[in-house]
Amino acid sequence: MILNKNTAKKTAELLLSIKAIKLQPEDPFTWASGWNSPIYCDNRVTLSYVPIRNYIREHLSKIITDKYGKPDVIAGVATGAIAVGVLVAQELGVPFIYVRPEPKKHGRKNQIEGFLDKGQTVVVVEDLISTGKSSLNAVRALKEADATIKGMVAIFSYGFPIADENFLKENLELTTLSDYESLLEQALDSNYITEKNLYDLNTWRNDPGKWGK
Repeated sequence: MILNKNTAKKTAELLLSIKAIKLQPEDPFTWASGWNSPIYCDNRVTLSYVPIRNYIREHLSKIITDKYGKPDVIAGVATGAIAVGVLVAQELGVPFIYVRPEPKKHGRKNQIEGFLDKGQTVVVVEDLISTGKSSLNAVRALKEADATIKGMVAIFSYGFPIADENFLKENLELTTLSDYESLLEQALDSNYITEKNLYDLNTWRNDPGKWGK
């Protein structure tokens, strides 16, 4: 679920303007999964642009306070959401922790870094949602530590049906600043893409594993 359409398109405009999101249907990227993709998203780029960084911090914080009040702790998902999670925690004036994909194999062997007490309320911050697998892995680690998960917020989601299914199974609410549909609307409105590009981009989202092969 996006915050609202105006915010979704504005966020998409900002991400496109700094090339945090690139759309190249005629010269596709290759993801680590092996998928050919006309889109590449790296929201870490936003950290280098102060006005955009502030926009994201303020709007993610507003989602959290409007939906859940003030949580005890903000948790970022390593590694992409650590910095944005810190910004949100600072805005809300609450502690911050982050969650690794798996426990470290040395030292204290932590998966959760920072102090988390049993029963504390947590909102999880992500930068990007694809299938939701890594995000929900972090949620399960927090639940195993007896945290009370209020919900998750993120900057952007590709809107894959598998992600919707995964979040539904986990019974977790996800709210994002922008999503794939809003991105394409904004890209078309601003002449960043053509109608032909739009067709290719929609075709990819319908079957990303086979697109371009």
